[in-house]
Order: sequence, then C-alpha cells, then structure tokens
Amino acid sequence: MDILKLAEQNQQAAWRILEENHIIPAWERIGATVNLVGSLKSGLLMKSRDIDMHIYTDKLDIAESFSVMQELAEKLPLKEVQYINGIDTEEECMEWHILYTDKELNTWKFDMIHIRRGSKYDGTVERATDAIIKQLTPEIRQTILQIKYDVPAGIMIPGIEIYHAVFTGGVKTYEELEQWRKTNPLTNSLEWLP
Repeated sequence: MDILKLAEQNQQAAWRILEENHIIPAWERIGATVNLVGSLKSGLLMKSRDIDMHIYTDKLDIAESFSVMQELAEKLPLKEVQYINGIDTEEECMEWHILYTDKELNTWKFDMIHIRRGSKYDGTVERATDAIIKQLTPEIRQTILQIKYDVPAGIMIPGIEIYHAVFTGGVKTYEELEQWRKTNPLTNSLEWLP
C-alpha cells in the first residue's frame, strides 16, 4: 500500500465532503469563523477519517449551534450526533461529534468544537497544528503516516499522541509508539507543541 497516495486520496475526499455539503458555510451563517485543525489541515489524514474543526463565535448560543446541526442533519446522511455542553467549563465550548457516511459508504467522524472567541483555549489547537506543519519533513510525514496506517483496527490513538511520540521521542514505528506511550503519556495535549 502506498501510504502517501492513500493519505492524498483521503485528503481529497475530506475536502470534497466539506465542499459538497456546505458544512463550513452552515456555521458561517451564524457568524462563526471556522478553522480546520488536526490531520486534515496538516496533511496527515490516514485510515482514521476524522475532520476536526474549531468554530468560533463571540458568544455561545445553544439555539444557534443546534440550528446549524439541524440544518446539517436535514441534508446529510448522519449516522450519529453527540452533543457535549462544556459552556461552563474551562474550555468554554460546545462539542459536536458526528458520524457521517459518504457515497462510497466510508464512515467519517467530524469533531466540531464550537468555542467562545477570546476564551482560554482560543487558537491553542490551531497553534499546535501550525507548529506540526512547520516541523514536518518528508521523512517525518512518512513516519507519522506509516504509524497511523499500522495502528490495528479497533485501537484509537489520538493523532496528537502520535505526533508527540515522533517529534519528542523520535519514535519510528507503531511498536515503538506502544512502548513510548507507556512511559511518556501525553497528559495535557493542549499544552504540547513540537
């Protein structure tokens, strides 16, 4: 399997899903700024079809956030929608986790985090994503994609933990990743930068 080709195909499919289904404009309709973060933005999308978005508004209006989800649910074949109210937490956000099936019957997971602009973590994940992109060399990209590809089915490892292991620990394989995670847990991913 050519993992670079697979990663490129997944990137193109993700962009197509976003564009064809007008997901970003649905949020912009309520005055939100939408930032893509994580694997899609960094070009590190592999087997785990995740699209991560941070969505910013000046205030967190539950009804407005639900109105966007209603619009998306009415026009997309969503399999599952999970809502987490974190408005009164340190994160000041509402989390939407969605499972979507595309035309090829692939399941995609959307993590749409609706955040109050100016809150404590405003821009934190964006800065981490940008730092990862700046540090990527062809070799590091290949290593990360190979590790992601080698993660066994049914095992979920957040991408940020893989990036942490590769950039900080020099991890080169999935087996090394397993060992690294045992002795070097990433306790607060919001505070780590490569």
